[in-house]
Amino acid sequence: MNTQCPKCFKLAMGETCSPMMYVDKYHICDYWHNVQKNETSKNNSTFVKILDDPRVTKVGKFIRNTSIDELPQLINVLKGDMSIVGNRPLPVYEAEMLTADTLSKRFLAPAGITGLWQVELRGKGGSMSELERIELDNEYAHHFIDNNFSFWYDVKLILRTIPALLQKSAV
Repeated sequence: MNTQCPKCFKLAMGETCSPMMYVDKYHICDYWHNVQKNETSKNNSTFVKILDDPRVTKVGKFIRNTSIDELPQLINVLKGDMSIVGNRPLPVYEAEMLTADTLSKRFLAPAGITGLWQVELRGKGGSMSELERIELDNEYAHHFIDNNFSFWYDVKLILRTIPALLQKSAV
């Protein structure tokens, strides 16, 4: 991550153009963080993730890496709004970007807490391209449609999720 803000660079030592964010060894001014975030989203990337985001605290990293933040989704499963296995539901702004036929196939499968790309992503230590994610979502949708739902395929994905949750790498 490029933490050198050109506006801050022009100021006297110790002065910043906007409030600073500090987490662990990282620091970045709010202005430069927003510039980088906007540049990331200009790529028309559907999935935006800022690496080493200084806003994420140690507690937040623990919660995310242990997937404790997914527990409230179980309420959606109990209500019948989601499945345990399926493609991750997307925020509206991301879903709107998936309008091409090759991209929108993912919506033919149910929304779920865990799925094919979540298991594969954890297996790769968190590095997966947007295209790989979309292809895995489509692969699950094809499997779901072609087999008219396969209980054993979903059980296999659930079992693959357990070791993925226990690994140490950050996602």
